[in-house]
Amino acid sequence: GGSTLIGISNGLENLSGVFIAIGICFLGFGAYQYWKLKHQKNNDAILLSTISCPECSYETEETMPTDACQFFYECKNCKNILKPKIGDCCVYCSFGTVACPPIQLGEDCC
Repeated sequence: GGSTLIGISNGLENLSGVFIAIGICFLGFGAYQYWKLKHQKNNDAILLSTISCPECSYETEETMPTDACQFFYECKNCKNILKPKIGDCCVYCSFGTVACPPIQLGEDCC
C-alpha cells in the first residue's frame, strides 16, 4: 500500500520539470489572450467624429485621440474654445457625433 504511493510520488517528482513547463505555457497563453483582448478592443472604437461648434454651428470631422481625453478644442471657423459640458469627460462627448473611444468601450474616460 504505502510503497505504491511512494513509487507514484517518485514518478511525479521526476516529472516536476514537465509540470513547471506546462504551467509556464498556460501563464504565457493567458497573458497573450489578455494582451490580444486589450488591443482588439481599441480597434473596435470609432475614431472619427464630427464636432459642431455651439457658437457658429461650424462642423468638421476630426480623429479622436486614443491615448488621452481632449478637454479643449478651438473651432476652426470662429476660434471659440470648446470645453466639455458638465458631466462629460471631453469635447467629443459634448459636441461630437461619436463619443470618445474610452466611453465607446465602456471604460472610464480620463
